[in-house]
Amino acid sequence: MKDNRRGFIKKSAAAAAAVSVAGLGSCTNTVKSTNSRPYVRDAGIKFTELMSIDSPRVPFCKMLDINYAVSGVIRMQGVSPWDPEAIKATKAAWEKKGIKWLVVEGPPTLGTKTKLGLEGRDEEISNFITFMKNLKQYGDVDIICYNWMPVISWARTNTDYVGRGGALMLEFDYSKMQEAPLTEYGEISKEHLWDTLEYFVKAVMPEAEKIGMRLSMHADDPQVDVIQGISRIMNTVGNYERLLAMYPKRCNSVTLCQANFATMPDLVDIPSLIRKWGTDVISFVHFRNIRDLSGGARPSTHFTETFHDEGDLDMYEAMKAYYDIGFNGPMRPDHVPVLATEIEAGMRGGYTTLGMLYAVGYMRGLAEAVAKEGRKS
Repeated sequence: MKDNRRGFIKKSAAAAAAVSVAGLGSCTNTVKSTNSRPYVRDAGIKFTELMSIDSPRVPFCKMLDINYAVSGVIRMQGVSPWDPEAIKATKAAWEKKGIKWLVVEGPPTLGTKTKLGLEGRDEEISNFITFMKNLKQYGDVDIICYNWMPVISWARTNTDYVGRGGALMLEFDYSKMQEAPLTEYGEISKEHLWDTLEYFVKAVMPEAEKIGMRLSMHADDPQVDVIQGISRIMNTVGNYERLLAMYPKRCNSVTLCQANFATMPDLVDIPSLIRKWGTDVISFVHFRNIRDLSGGARPSTHFTETFHDEGDLDMYEAMKAYYDIGFNGPMRPDHVPVLATEIEAGMRGGYTTLGMLYAVGYMRGLAEAVAKEGRKS
C-alpha cells in the first residue's frame, strides 16, 4: 500500500503503546508466546457472518465452512424477543441449519429511552437484563454487541462511491451533513450520554458478570463528535478506557471494529491496540478496511469503505496481532463492496453476498499464513 494512503493511520508503535487502560486491573492481557504453537485452522478464530435465518448468505456460509452466526432473535407474534420462546426458536432454527448462534448484534430493548435517559428506561433496562439471562440460558449465546449511538446509528452520505473496477463502496463526507437539521430530541451533550451510559453499566454489568455474559461495545461510526445535534462518546480510545474503568471485568468488553478505531484521534496503530487490550477486553471483531479521503483529518471527516485488501489498514499485521494474543472469539467481515450483478440488481449498503465471499477468502488466507508462521516460530 502506498505511503500516502496509509499515512493517516501509521504512527510509531511507541506512541501507540503509551496508551494506557486506566482502571482495568485484571482486564489487561499479556500477549501469549507464539513459539512452537501447533497449527490450527483459521488461527483458532471463529469466523462468523451477520445474517438472518432466511438470508441468502446462509447456504454460501455452509459451503465456505462458516458455521457460526451473528443474528438477532426471530420475531414471533405475541411473544417478546426477550422471552424464552423466541430465544429457543432462534437457537433451534440455527441448529437446523447446522450453524451455531454465537453473537447477538443490535439487541432488542436497548434503545432511545435508555441511551437518552427518557421516561421508560428502567423498564427497558429490566427487559434487557431479562433478555440477557434468557439468551444465556436458552440460546447458549454469551456475547451481545451493542452501541451507544442514540437516534442516529452508523451513518454514510453516499452508497454509490465508485471503487476498484466499478465496485460500489460506502462513503462518508461530513461536509454534506453540516446542514442536516436537528432531530426531534434537539442537542444532546456528551455529558448527558456519559450519565446515561454509566446508569446502564451500573444496572446491567453486575448481572452480566453473574451469568458469564460479555457485553461488547461497538464504536460510534463515524468518529465525528456530533451528528444532527446528537453527540458521540464512543469515538476515542480514551473514552473506551473510561467505559472499561466503570466496571473492569471481562463482562465489560469491546467489539473491535477496526476501521472505526483506526480513525480515532488518539490511537492509529491497530495491532498495538489489539496487543494492549488482549482477549480480556476484545470479545468480538469486525474485520474491516477503509481509505481516508480527508487528507489526514483526525478523526477522518471523509472516507470510503474498500475491499479488505486495498485500504489504509495493514490487515496482515492486524490478523497477526489477533493470533499473538490467542484470540479465539468471533470475527466477521464488515462493510463489503457491492459487485457486478449485484449492482445491476439495485443492491446497496455494504452487506451483499459477493463481497462477503471475497472477504472471507481473504481473511482465511491471512489466518492460515499467520498460523503457519506461528508454528515455525
